[in-house]
Amino acid sequence: MESACQFCRIASGEVAAAVVFEDGTVLAFLDHRPLFPGHCLLIPKTHYETLSDLPDALIGPFFANARLLAGAVEQAMESEGSFVAINNRVSQSVPHLHVHIVPRRKKDGLRGFFWPRGKYESHEAMDRVRDKLRATIKARSGASPAPR
Repeated sequence: MESACQFCRIASGEVAAAVVFEDGTVLAFLDHRPLFPGHCLLIPKTHYETLSDLPDALIGPFFANARLLAGAVEQAMESEGSFVAINNRVSQSVPHLHVHIVPRRKKDGLRGFFWPRGKYESHEAMDRVRDKLRATIKARSGASPAPR
């Protein structure tokens, strides 16, 4: 764990986050400044700065979880699709590998990569989205989201 890394602090439980999924190697939580409600970040619990740093043995499990979350986000948020992306260093606001999983709809207003970020209306609104995603992940995978 990198003590100054915000995502490592979330993974260790030192900093609170709206966790939607957790297993032995990854953690997924709602972005606190989402493009749309349901925008999740998937991180490895161990600190790796970029995709190139992720060990070979973790690539399969990491992306299996990204696939699980992409489907769960689409289903839970009743979206038409999703945007799944990784920034490596450039535009990486936290230098810890993370995958953005964003629900998308036709004509949702996103153009290119210059997208306005928003906030949840309240903590309760964020909790409702988190709970909906947790239930969908559990139904799709049979895995417990291990809520914090």
